[in-house]
Amino acid sequence: MKILVTGGAGFLGLHLARNLTEKGHQIVLLDIAPYEKHEYPEGVVFIDGDVRSHGDMEKALDGCSACIHGAAALPLWSKDEIYSTNVFGTRIVIEECIKANINRFAYVSSTAVYGVPKIHPLLESFPMVGVGSYGESKILAEGICNEYRKRSSLIIGIIRPKTFIGPFRLGVFQILFDWINGGHRIPLIGNGQNRYQLLDVGDLVNAFELMITTPDEDAAAETYNAGAASFGTVSSDVGELCKHAGSGSKPLPTPALPTIAALSLFEKMHLSPLYKWVYGTAHTDSFVSTDKIQEMLGWAPKYSNAEALIRSYDWYMENKSTIPEGTTGVTHRVAWDQGILKVFKKFL
Repeated sequence: MKILVTGGAGFLGLHLARNLTEKGHQIVLLDIAPYEKHEYPEGVVFIDGDVRSHGDMEKALDGCSACIHGAAALPLWSKDEIYSTNVFGTRIVIEECIKANINRFAYVSSTAVYGVPKIHPLLESFPMVGVGSYGESKILAEGICNEYRKRSSLIIGIIRPKTFIGPFRLGVFQILFDWINGGHRIPLIGNGQNRYQLLDVGDLVNAFELMITTPDEDAAAETYNAGAASFGTVSSDVGELCKHAGSGSKPLPTPALPTIAALSLFEKMHLSPLYKWVYGTAHTDSFVSTDKIQEMLGWAPKYSNAEALIRSYDWYMENKSTIPEGTTGVTHRVAWDQGILKVFKKFL
């Protein structure tokens, strides 16, 4: 099968290209971000293009039979960029898929569509309440998917993944790994007894492959949550990673409200790379039910929270000497400048 992956130069795009190529699929990638060719399998085709361009999408979809739409502007991008890419771009991608007679379309959504609910586990039928421009844009994009489910023959599936990690994942997790490697205490927001589900990128890739290849068209046209099946509290999962690292690093509970207030102030002063969705939800429960995707697609996640963290950390340790210094941080594939966090690191 020839498959187009939008956002192909990103963290998920890299893993989709590697995994799907191994499974015998022909992969075309489209992105406006820099493409590191040496990281991708031989035979992958990269197109420097924008999902907001009809012409770029028409070119990229030539000969394809499926599209996994992962291109997105992340929370640190401007509101205008988030809406134009995540909402307007999604409509263009779907329109061009229909014109190209694509059979399967899979959309990479987010559990950010649920906001910060108090009831867990989260079910796919729960109300959607977006937090910030990113969460709102994902809700609007899902609305576009639902619109075209009704008015076209394109089979459109949606997966709402929890925060996914794995090899090549940097961003905020690189900050965590750097502190652990240095033997520092790891400040948790709150007491760390909340349950915050993660997802290994390998398990997420498997979910998308099932969605675009299953012979059950009804199952391929559903909306699913995806997250690790096994996870503990934040304190226990981070503790397992610290134990694995063997650096002497340990989780450090903090009072949630003062910590959040301080991080909010640092963000407003442009002194910290952490944005509200990260620090504002880290002390709450956040986990989804995966019963639906397991029953309808036969998906079974392989990695627990702790295993996914350890797999990511081990990759970081093997490659940290080649990772460039921190940047302003708008993608998950670059190390972020820690800003004022470096000051606190010296005392922990």
